[in-house]
Amino acid sequence: MTPHQPAVALFDLDGTLTRRDTLLPFLCGYLRRHPRRIGRLWRLPLALAAYLVRDRDRGKLKSRMIRMVMQGDSRSAIDAWCDSFVCALKAHGSLRAGALAVLEAHRVAGDHLVLLSASPDLYVPAIGRLLGFEGTLCTEMQWRGDRLDGALKTANRRGAEKTRCLAQLRGQYLNLPVIAYGNSISDVDHLRAADGALLVNGSAAARRLAAKWAIPTANWD
Repeated sequence: MTPHQPAVALFDLDGTLTRRDTLLPFLCGYLRRHPRRIGRLWRLPLALAAYLVRDRDRGKLKSRMIRMVMQGDSRSAIDAWCDSFVCALKAHGSLRAGALAVLEAHRVAGDHLVLLSASPDLYVPAIGRLLGFEGTLCTEMQWRGDRLDGALKTANRRGAEKTRCLAQLRGQYLNLPVIAYGNSISDVDHLRAADGALLVNGSAAARRLAAKWAIPTANWD
């Protein structure tokens, strides 16, 4: 029997490992803990209008939303909510059973597990630790000492930026194939750059684009 060649298993988070987006529930849960922050949301319609009318920059919109809810708060306060939020993901069935089964199969095979997400480092690394990933790449946020600034420290890790991250991983894991999993149409870019890929739970448009590039598709429960 030929020994298994180790690979890098690269998983997207929202919609791939989880059943839905994580950022909005994270921010809404924080607001429930800190209701005085709700008054800051008067700026939300302006931020949404700027996104829709100007440049469709998801990174800017993400930063503006995080700043409305959390800017100026301490690392300890945000970390305390992060711990509760991440524990609840597993307890409340927010993680896809099919995704966890594939993740475990890669772990048993001795593959390197890496989480790659456009969601912020306010909680994504904690999800990575919970699920046993050895590495996490996500959108990083600016701090001012112990207080959250909320500006983006890195590019928003979506679309072509994920492809750049994949290239970075190839330098870290020399000569190892990369098997990538994603769910959105924006993930197709880095799925194309992987040695093996699977689009899971994709929209009709994402599936059509995946078919164009001969990327297989699947549905995970």
